Amino acid sequence: MKPAPADPRTIEDAAALLQRGQLCAFATETVYGLGADATNSDAVLKIYETKGRPRFNPLISHCADMEMAGRFGDFSPLARSLADAFWPGPLTLVVPVKPGAGLSDLVTAGLDTVGLRVPAHPMAREMIAALGRPVAAPSANPSGKLSPTTADHVRTAFAGAVPVLDGGPCQRGLESTILAVTDEAVTQLRAGALAREEIEAFLGRPIALATPNAAITAPGMLKSHYAPNAPLRLEVAAPEPSEAYLAFGPGTAHAGPLLNLSETGDLREAARNLFSHLARLDASGAKSIAVAPIPQAGLGEAINDRLERAAAPRG
Repeated sequence: MKPAPADPRTIEDAAALLQRGQLCAFATETVYGLGADATNSDAVLKIYETKGRPRFNPLISHCADMEMAGRFGDFSPLARSLADAFWPGPLTLVVPVKPGAGLSDLVTAGLDTVGLRVPAHPMAREMIAALGRPVAAPSANPSGKLSPTTADHVRTAFAGAVPVLDGGPCQRGLESTILAVTDEAVTQLRAGALAREEIEAFLGRPIALATPNAAITAPGMLKSHYAPNAPLRLEVAAPEPSEAYLAFGPGTAHAGPLLNLSETGDLREAARNLFSHLARLDASGAKSIAVAPIPQAGLGEAINDRLERAAAPRG
């Protein structure tokens, strides 16, 4: 096996790696992504091989701005209004792919739609602009495992085999919210770092939710996902002494390994800490991790979604 390229020191170094068909992990405001040139099928294939990701699971393509996104996706007036309202930011829009635009079929998993996003992290946008093409980038972790929120998480996950453009800790800590937009219909395919209430307030109406057995048309829809090595127990107010405990809110005491998502009950802080705290508790050696109840309101929907997938039976 060839040694991995050295970590890029500049945005231009990272863009050059992508230009050569190499992988490069990079920071967004949500989590670190495992990036490849979305128009290069050989490069995109390396994402699937490196992550061990099923190839029926499509990828999000990250764009530098709306102009770039519009070259690859067909945006209805409704989709454009959502992009104008929430981009750059943690929202992925699934829209019809433009035929002949040049995206790899591996990015769309053979579907006639594509997930597009303009990330809020300025370093990510500058890197994509320097490449001049969208960057396909799922989370930079082995498939099904915890998403990384620091460069060191990526280095640990892949044992240093993937170069990383270090953009500091991720500010959101949860993946993007994914919406499918068809004509005037909006369906949330994945809860994420943009709360559904914010989207509904902008639209002035409720949006539909994907059914539990819906076909996989976007990332993050697998039933078992985002999992630590230790099994999880959810909605636990009183953990067993032998368990690690992921707490939420004030006044928590536990004899075993303990981390609190937010002692003040702040869901934004909890979202930012979710994956890093689970990783630290997983490394404690506890045989299981108990998780305190998390409210469903606002970002709680996305936090509970990730916890339920992490706790799901593993195939």
